[in-house]
Amino acid sequence: MSGLQSVDEATFDDLVLGADQPVLVDFWAQWCPPCHQIAPVLAQIDADRNDLTVVKLNSDENPAISARYRVMALPTLMLFHRGEVIWSVVGARPKHKLVKELDDALLAAV
Repeated sequence: MSGLQSVDEATFDDLVLGADQPVLVDFWAQWCPPCHQIAPVLAQIDADRNDLTVVKLNSDENPAISARYRVMALPTLMLFHRGEVIWSVVGARPKHKLVKELDDALLAAV
């Protein structure tokens, strides 16, 4: 997978729900080809942006969080702001489309 920071059941509430800025969570699994396809895109977004953080959560290893947010398919991306989900999408996206969707969600949340 990419060099993104990982979160798990022990760190999710602090690092995602308690974050000072928006956090994009990549719910993924090792066996998921589209998860590996989107990983470099997410790493680029994380490196390019100062207004949000991108983290990954292995759904197989953290089933309680996946269940809490009703993750039914992978990859699922959820954007959290002030502890709430403000946007989500299932499936891989090209970088330009994903950035546009993120920007729209962030603008709507302000």
